[in-house]
Amino acid sequence: MSGATLRQLQHWRKPGPDGTPILVPEISPERPILYSFKDLVALRTCVSLRREQSLQSIRKALTELRFGLGFAEHLSAYKLVADLSTIYLVEPEHATDLVKRGGQIVIDQFIDVLRPFYVQSRQIPDLMKPRKHLEVDPEIRGGEPVIEGTRVPYEEVAALLRDGVAPERIQRFYPQVSPEAALDA
Repeated sequence: MSGATLRQLQHWRKPGPDGTPILVPEISPERPILYSFKDLVALRTCVSLRREQSLQSIRKALTELRFGLGFAEHLSAYKLVADLSTIYLVEPEHATDLVKRGGQIVIDQFIDVLRPFYVQSRQIPDLMKPRKHLEVDPEIRGGEPVIEGTRVPYEEVAALLRDGVAPERIQRFYPQVSPEAALDA
């Protein structure tokens, strides 16, 4: 059901260089070894990652997850994806590189997707500069869109406008945000 071979199951139960196994079965780590549903999900994650990455990379990613980032939940609680170069922890707001650049938020990995490109002679706009007064910079707030020249998230300004605050009054909340920038948000 997990897609793992018996040999892989044995390997993932063995302690690695950091002294911890990839997976300790929740129900019974002793013979007979019994896996929980969460264990099954975790094993399937490892099998899926193994299609793109080596076992050493998977161990390195899980070590970074546990010890580098301090995440202590069951492996099944995390969404992990791999490409040919690394393994990412995917969260709602961002992704974190767990192998190549351990613990670094990786929005810059997706920069090419944010830059303008063409589809059937139609230009798809630049999301690094979505509007005149907005910008996206991986070094500012992890790549979250902000008002140009500030660290003010566009979402906070847009929320004030949705709540009925006039663009001219936004400066009472954020002095560095012009009415034009507020409208762009």
